Amino acid sequence: MAKTYVTVQGDTWDKIAYETLGSEYLLPLLLDANKQYRHIIIFPGGITLNIPEVDTSIVTERPEWLGEDEDL
Repeated sequence: MAKTYVTVQGDTWDKIAYETLGSEYLLPLLLDANKQYRHIIIFPGGITLNIPEVDTSIVTERPEWLGEDEDL
């Protein structure tokens, strides 16, 4: 079943990506699934966005190249 998200006044792409996909870095996937709204920067309320399926097993908290001891 396809997931959707209805915007709230003031939503932004990165906020929606973080809340629905778990990471603001997945914003490009959200944009690809909702190309008709790509011109919007700050959303009004009531727009229904498609939320793409994401394989969260490939998303990591830290980039592997950063190592264990270094801060982000």
